[in-house]
Amino acid sequence: MKLSFATVALASIFLASCSPKENAVMPAPAAMTAEAMGRYCGMNVMEHDGPKGQVIMQQTEEVIWFSSARDTVAFTMLPEEPRDIAAIYVSDMSKAPSWEKPGAENWVDARKAHYVIESSRVGGMGAAEAVPFSLEQDASAFASKNGGRVVGFMDIPENYILGSQGQPSDKGQAAEPHGAGGHHHG
Repeated sequence: MKLSFATVALASIFLASCSPKENAVMPAPAAMTAEAMGRYCGMNVMEHDGPKGQVIMQQTEEVIWFSSARDTVAFTMLPEEPRDIAAIYVSDMSKAPSWEKPGAENWVDARKAHYVIESSRVGGMGAAEAVPFSLEQDASAFASKNGGRVVGFMDIPENYILGSQGQPSDKGQAAEPHGAGGHHHG
């Protein structure tokens, strides 16, 4: 069977236009600076202990900062937040100098991180935290020392993030999700 050049060209254009997200390059994380203000608390994220997060939007490449990794995950679950997410990064606690100073440039793709939930450590605004690590053995060691269990991004229970103790750490400034069912990780 012989295909004409035009048929092959049209098929190539059609196939290329079907999956723009697969061809998109994920933007690199931004370095945390004194200008980074938390989306839910309105405070400088560097002033808080524990892991932080950032979400980069697709169209504008705007960086949205979070005072905790948990708030970062909450952003992906809340139905009123934008869905055009290009990248989600959280502090890589495998490379963090300390809990108090998690680092300004050590980020891990939030979707690939290993999280310790239900530990005794609290995040940036004093709420329970989802502590992210690039290395599973570091997450396991943290859980052995501080309690909790290790889960992947898609396995973080929505009620842990958004439940009664899971409100974003703004102490009530973000809207309670209405009718949010299922997993909404962006």
